[in-house]
Amino acid sequence: MRCDGLVAEVQDWAVGLEEVHARIADRFARAEPRARALAYLRGLLGQLERKNGWTLAEAAGEVSPDGMQRLLRTADWNADAVRDELRGYVIERLGPGGVLIVDETGFIKKGSRSAGVARQYTGTTGKIDNCQIGVFCAYATPAGRALIDRELYLPRAWTDDRDRDRARAAGIPDEVGFTTKPELARSMLTRALEAGVAAGWLTADEVYGQDKRLRVWCEQHRLPYVLATRANDTVATVDWRQRRARALIAELPAESWARCSAGAGAHGLRLYDWARIELLAGFDPSWARWVLARRSIPKRADEPAELAYYVCAGPVGTTLEQLIAVAGGRWRVEECFQGAKNEAGLASYQVRDYTAWYRHITLAMLAHAYLSATRATAERGAPQPQPTSSSP
Repeated sequence: MRCDGLVAEVQDWAVGLEEVHARIADRFARAEPRARALAYLRGLLGQLERKNGWTLAEAAGEVSPDGMQRLLRTADWNADAVRDELRGYVIERLGPGGVLIVDETGFIKKGSRSAGVARQYTGTTGKIDNCQIGVFCAYATPAGRALIDRELYLPRAWTDDRDRDRARAAGIPDEVGFTTKPELARSMLTRALEAGVAAGWLTADEVYGQDKRLRVWCEQHRLPYVLATRANDTVATVDWRQRRARALIAELPAESWARCSAGAGAHGLRLYDWARIELLAGFDPSWARWVLARRSIPKRADEPAELAYYVCAGPVGTTLEQLIAVAGGRWRVEECFQGAKNEAGLASYQVRDYTAWYRHITLAMLAHAYLSATRATAERGAPQPQPTSSSP
């Protein structure tokens, strides 16, 4: 019986993947790349130790990687159209009203010819490294989380001098200019909202939270946000003064702080002390702005508390617990990166070409989204942990 059950489960997974592939099939102009895309997805989800052109081709029964490389470089198909299908699939399977999370991850590379590669800081290694940086948008609900959009960050060295042979050799179109990471984030968020994604909140780290244009854009599009920022970020108080976030929080009395969980972590509830201060409102009287602060709980008397700061905006009735839940959920994009890299080959590519990067990343995102949706279906109905709150 156990063997029969396992066979049935494998068959269900195969059918499910074929259904996902059917959603994107008409984005391929010819039958050959259409079929190879399914083989590529199967390879990404397989138990291969490394998931590159050679190993994916071998898993598909092909004698050389030429077909897989052709799929990524020159075959006639639209990766952005596949991304749009992916986004719709994720929203359909994980449910509406989720949180959008913007973050970046690094892809460590050797050499200097891969599109966008440079010595730059990446959280992947926690230091300056030779790498490509991808900016991603994730979607998370209580049912699960998945990546729904992506952009390759191109440092100025790749865009300022368009006569350089390196950029053209990497397939970067001449019309692609320098774009900051927050600008890439706005492009992805625009696509999500225009596609009708019913997101309840946006959250991101301080790279994006410090960008006031992104904050204004969110308010103009009525997208509530909880964005990390630096301690020295200046904000407008209700008395029209410009103050630094750190100074405002430092003036709070002890009773302004509440001990709350930011959600379950690997070692239980992630408890912190939290406080917020209301700021000068924008032009919409139904919305408010806040500075939110998170303070760590030292384990020893001689250990200093660590503070983190967020700028927030949303409906006037938003509670402190709601802001905490959004801030505490930002780590779910890290789960996406870890899962997509470990289980779906997100970082396993060996391509240098600009177009090939987008194509591989999109297919890897789709493979990971399929895993997330399958898990969500299997776990549907399981009780979700509830945030807790108490006085310190």
